[in-house]
Amino acid sequence: MDPAEFRHQAHALVDWMSTYLEQVERYPVLSRAAPGDVRRALPRQAPERGEPFEVIFADVERVLVPALTHWNHPGFFAYFASSASPPGILGEMLAAALNQQAMLWKTSPASTELEETTLGWLRHLLGLPEGFEGVIYDTASISTLHALAAARERAVPGVGESGLPSGTRLAIYASDHAHSSVDKALMVLGLGRAALRRIPADRHFQMQSEALAAAIDEDLAGGTRPMAVVATIGTTSTTSIDPIADIAAICEKRGVWLHVDAAYAGVAASLPELRPHFEGWERADSIVVNPHKWLFTPVDLSVLYCRQMPALLAAFSLVPEFLRTAEGDSGVRNLMDTGIQLGRRFRSLKLWMVLRTFGAEGVRAVLREHVRLAHLFAGWVDADPRFERIAPVPFSAVCFRARGAAGQSPLDVDELNERLMDAVNATGELFLSHTRLDGRFVIRLAIGHYRTEQRHVERAWALLQQTLEGLGLRA
Repeated sequence: MDPAEFRHQAHALVDWMSTYLEQVERYPVLSRAAPGDVRRALPRQAPERGEPFEVIFADVERVLVPALTHWNHPGFFAYFASSASPPGILGEMLAAALNQQAMLWKTSPASTELEETTLGWLRHLLGLPEGFEGVIYDTASISTLHALAAARERAVPGVGESGLPSGTRLAIYASDHAHSSVDKALMVLGLGRAALRRIPADRHFQMQSEALAAAIDEDLAGGTRPMAVVATIGTTSTTSIDPIADIAAICEKRGVWLHVDAAYAGVAASLPELRPHFEGWERADSIVVNPHKWLFTPVDLSVLYCRQMPALLAAFSLVPEFLRTAEGDSGVRNLMDTGIQLGRRFRSLKLWMVLRTFGAEGVRAVLREHVRLAHLFAGWVDADPRFERIAPVPFSAVCFRARGAAGQSPLDVDELNERLMDAVNATGELFLSHTRLDGRFVIRLAIGHYRTEQRHVERAWALLQQTLEGLGLRA
């Protein structure tokens, strides 16, 4: 592809992308593809001779687009949304063209220093003190893995070199509602899921700090070393908030690393009215925030803030001779020292463009609207006797379910709610997800896409009501 052809195809592709974003509501949110559809539609081997880009892109439209679940759709209410805003998309495109590999400062001074600058902006927006240094990874799972690796290094200095001494027992503590990435991190770190202590939650789905303190003290008395506590602001199922200030005090008293998972809700700290939900998080040793969830940045971009950067560097820094540089002694950061990956994409570029385009004021306006819409929807649920809300709504997600008819068994009510959710999703107008709380099937509506308007939330509520009536439950 010569420069002229590249320019022609790039212009055509940007036109297509613009139309796609403008008209995304014409697509069903949830893909209707059957397993194997994409595989069957494509050859089993790469072509022997190169093909024109028009032919390739025709297959994108014919084969791939029908098999997409449209995370860019304003009716995407499942899981936590990921918004690919225009400035973020442009930043991703430019990063691909510039093709930086920022393993060392000298292999990309721009990428290295823009990451530091952009994460400083974000830290200020969230109200975190300067003692937190930021690093960009791909997802919160990887951010949490690195945080726990640093915690392990602090608990057992030199573990990366020598391994765990024989007989060493470490424990990690998290709520019943902590993300499964904590379990996976322990699997990767060689501690095993058996090292995880699940701390019970209260009726608001928040970690019980008294139970946490008791569990840590019991382990200390029994010869097990408490390594870290993972507390959450905005759990995946309910967006509940663990009592961070109380947990921080427990950790400080016992010398235990505190990692705060704020992957979804962290950006809400930019709203002064929601800042009380984050009380105490500045006392954490590490915090994860995902701009690719609620900050309009295309996947993938996760930020780990750490107050114990020497522990993180001790856990991962390994410099072979061919990567030694004179700059290594001059105070610059080589991003390869901050994690498993040697290669480092220019991820900060898209976040920098998003922050500059929206501005702090624009970010706050969108987040406030999402929170307002969630409370509006929760009010409708509360006012309809056929439905019940199952959890508080501190941010922008609502957990609810249909009550079912009088006399229905719990299993029948669960089946009703699953049928309700599936039927609404089958309309193609929106996509809801579910969880289980206290053993019950619960529907989740999570608002987080920057294009979502009140009309989309109103339509979701109307569809839920109409579908429930179609299943035999009328107002």
